[in-house]
Amino acid sequence: MPSEKIKLFDARKLFTSQEKRNIFIYLIGIMLYKFGIEAFVGAIITLATNRYDQDAYKTNTSTRTFEKVGLIIGLNQASQCIGSVLISPLVKRWRIQFVLSITIFIFALSTAIFMIIDVTTGGRIKPKDFKPEHKSDFNYYGNYRTDIIIPIYCISGITLGMVESIRRIIPVNIVGDDIIKLRKMNAIVHVFYELSGVSGALITALVLIPRLGNNYAFIITPILFTISGLIWLLIHSISKQENNVKCEQFISYVKKSKSNFLKEFIKPLVIFIQSIYIGGKIVFTNRKFIWLFIVYPLAIYSHRYIENSISPQIARRYLGHSDWSQILVSGSNFGELLGALFVFYFNDIIKSPILPVRFDALMLLIIWYIPFYYPPINEIKYAWIISASLIPIGFASAIGDISLDAYIQSSLTRLESKHKNVSPLGAVISFLYSTYIIIYSIANPLLGKHIDYIYNKNGTVHQALIYTASVLLTIIFILMFSATFIPKDTITFNPVLIDEDDKTMTNDNHEKLNAILHENVDLD
Repeated sequence: MPSEKIKLFDARKLFTSQEKRNIFIYLIGIMLYKFGIEAFVGAIITLATNRYDQDAYKTNTSTRTFEKVGLIIGLNQASQCIGSVLISPLVKRWRIQFVLSITIFIFALSTAIFMIIDVTTGGRIKPKDFKPEHKSDFNYYGNYRTDIIIPIYCISGITLGMVESIRRIIPVNIVGDDIIKLRKMNAIVHVFYELSGVSGALITALVLIPRLGNNYAFIITPILFTISGLIWLLIHSISKQENNVKCEQFISYVKKSKSNFLKEFIKPLVIFIQSIYIGGKIVFTNRKFIWLFIVYPLAIYSHRYIENSISPQIARRYLGHSDWSQILVSGSNFGELLGALFVFYFNDIIKSPILPVRFDALMLLIIWYIPFYYPPINEIKYAWIISASLIPIGFASAIGDISLDAYIQSSLTRLESKHKNVSPLGAVISFLYSTYIIIYSIANPLLGKHIDYIYNKNGTVHQALIYTASVLLTIIFILMFSATFIPKDTITFNPVLIDEDDKTMTNDNHEKLNAILHENVDLD
């Protein structure tokens, strides 16, 4: 491939008309999805936080709020692990946009279940003139056990894990394995994704939750998910895989599978193990990929931990309003939007994901001010101040995330997999994403338990956040930064890992990785 610089505003000439059509369709769907997921996750986490505080008040017991919320999020992440691995065999068998759409339809149904349970147990939309008798008074909630949230949120987690993994794979079905096209598309998608995320987080915090309450703030989610799923069905892949099955063949496949129940019951488990094994072996047998085992999971974990755990703790324990956590999240999302714009317009200066990952790791140290910050309670302007401090963290996270995704997509799509059940790209993404989820699902409940212990003892979480936020993210910074020196020739400031002028891998690496993929388990 001849060397060619891509001008800043020349993206329209980079993509073909079909690619631009598919990108546009995908963008519409992903924006609706992101808006819906911000409303859903923001409302559910604050709903659980408020309900567990209310339970502790009613029973006059020590609060276990963030231990339980940590457990909810942790189990949701563990469920995402299952979902992320399921996508590898599914996208091998069916068109990826079909898998994505069916998954989002199921996701929509699971979100609606929360509201059905609430309304059938006496719950109602937050009254306009509602005045709480105490800080843990939410008497407009339905009268059900708060722990019921856990299994339903786990079902949502399976579908969320599938969607999150698929959206990291689908760009290669739209633009192929061209590294420049992939970075441009990933940047474009990230811009609109975070634009929708910022607006979704703010509208949830400032409009939906105050007017509808946490229990009905996500009423728009199943609607948006359904529309996005229908839109994604219109995407046309650049090529059809030999093993793909068309949508209309799905019913006949299901009928056929009923003929051998035991075989079809065992088969997904075998493919699950196969996918993890193949993804892990690809990562651990090549120096080009092994550093990703540290960097990729920790990069996602640190960002999600800040948004899903630290932000709710600050909003509830510092500011007294759990719903303000979405204001904090909006700052991080806005930073991601700026980061995506940076990658889009300055794509050529990013030679590899090494420099973005180092920058991403360095920005985590900003969190050190949080344990020593004492804002007044019930004043929303301080939520905006904290939100602004998260912008550079989100900015760095977006640059690192886009660069890592493009690197993995470009490197692995070139492999011609002979494996009939698992795609190499899907297997590696699933393996790395599952690693992050395992870390999150184990660490989050333990960290939440420590937060509650310090809060019950001292009436504040500042001391706890020194260790659960600042020290923890410093350790992650050290690990991520050190891992960027594992690949060859990465001592320089902005090293090159992929030669964009030569898209072929070396023969040794190509044969080595394909040998892994040739290892097959006969499931037929």
